[in-house]
Amino acid sequence: MKSKLHSKRKLRQKYYLLPFVVLTGIFASFRQPIIQTGANVYSDIRRFIEVVNVVRDYYVDDVDTRSLVDGAIYGLLGKLDPHSVYIPADKVAQIDEKIAGSYAGIGVDFMIQNKYPVLIAPFPDSPAQRLRLHSGDIIQKIGSVSTYGLSEGEVKSLLRGEIGSMIRLTVKRPDFAETLIFNVVRDRIPLQSVQCSFMIDREIGYIKLGRFARTTFGEVRDALSKLEKKGLKKLVFDLRDNSGGYLDQAVAVTDLFLPGGRKIVYTKGRIPTANEEFYSTSTTQLKKYPLVVLINGGTASAAEVMAAALQDWDRAVIVGKRSFGKGLVQNQVTLQDGAELRVTIARYYSPSGRLIQRAFGSNFKDYFENKSGERLNRENTGKKVFTTFSGRKVYGGGGIKPDVEQNSYKISAATAKLEARMLFFEFASSHAKEIKQRYPDFGSFLHYYKISNDVLRRFWNFLRQKNIYYTDRQIPYIQQEIKSEIARQIWGNDHYFRVRLETDSQFHAAVASFPLADRFAVLSLGMR
Repeated sequence: MKSKLHSKRKLRQKYYLLPFVVLTGIFASFRQPIIQTGANVYSDIRRFIEVVNVVRDYYVDDVDTRSLVDGAIYGLLGKLDPHSVYIPADKVAQIDEKIAGSYAGIGVDFMIQNKYPVLIAPFPDSPAQRLRLHSGDIIQKIGSVSTYGLSEGEVKSLLRGEIGSMIRLTVKRPDFAETLIFNVVRDRIPLQSVQCSFMIDREIGYIKLGRFARTTFGEVRDALSKLEKKGLKKLVFDLRDNSGGYLDQAVAVTDLFLPGGRKIVYTKGRIPTANEEFYSTSTTQLKKYPLVVLINGGTASAAEVMAAALQDWDRAVIVGKRSFGKGLVQNQVTLQDGAELRVTIARYYSPSGRLIQRAFGSNFKDYFENKSGERLNRENTGKKVFTTFSGRKVYGGGGIKPDVEQNSYKISAATAKLEARMLFFEFASSHAKEIKQRYPDFGSFLHYYKISNDVLRRFWNFLRQKNIYYTDRQIPYIQQEIKSEIARQIWGNDHYFRVRLETDSQFHAAVASFPLADRFAVLSLGMR
């Protein structure tokens, strides 16, 4: 059943469309009449046009006035906030696809390695998976085109096309003497929001949600249904590094866990039509099991809305580190040339009244790298106190402060470089076959397989062959990464994430929080 959102007011895009379309027309021609919305605005726009005309007429070199205007728009928005942005027309489709929900192709995740695209994993129920393409497969040709030296974007462009069209792949599989030929028919490929979902044991389920796209509510609902059939009684919902997405999808997913009539989020802006309130409904089957939500500094925007609402209503225990603190609402406006403006019109507030947005100051680079945010959050924590539904204290000042704080494992810069180059993945490719022969099922592999000193010595030799001399020796982490990549190549992405949880301190803190989550579930769901 599709969840319906209750909103007291709806935004009217026309209020924001007219002024920006008018300005775009002015900037494009410099001859159209200006609609006077105030003496100062008229004077400032006329001054800008005068400067552009002077540069165009007298500058020592020929200038591209379009690029000048683009630069001016970037500068204008840079005076506002970090999230009001201008997207040129040629970049719109690329950015929209990230949260659009689907595209037409063969359905593979790949990386460029040794100048060839190498499959990390086929997507579930994709043409690539149905034809049994494997993790580690090297795509040598797409049609008649050699992939050697192609960029990631060029490979994606070749793999994608119209639904129903066929593409011929020439593939080199490790340990196979001959190349393999696959004739793959392109299909609609969903961009999954749910990165993985599985049972930890007979009672505890785990869902990792990477973003809030157009299909997120349905994906989460289906994942929960599958876990419930396997005996789900407690849930860890992982929102770490979820940068947000569609607000309506975050509201719909939150709605699954709250009784009807509970405020989930509200927005406040300068213009009355920017003010909205979103409530849970009674149209979805209420999930009553204890809930723990994982967050970190990469949890932002719509993901913070969900975490804040569940915390304010005492519905979930929030575990991890303080979230990013992105609580600004953007309205998307399409300009005449196909470019887009995403301009901030309001701020998000949690049900208890907490402002989710943290202070960003004037240095946007530090803001996005979360350098100033940690200091500002520490300064504000404790100064703005709010209460949950049961009367517990929660704190404002930007971001969501967890109920149970737990640091994650810090990897060194040298180890991060190994990850970035996918060297654990590459090394695991040469060992997956022998491991599969020794461990025919994942359960025995998870519980009994250990990365021995002999395997580690082979890994150090593997690095030296690439002229990498690694000295940090973060041994437990490296062992877990190698084991995780072996699991992915034999059993798939869910099993990759399952192995990684074995040494995840924040996840273990989440599991340890279920006694508190039990009490929260009774408290929250028992009140009407």
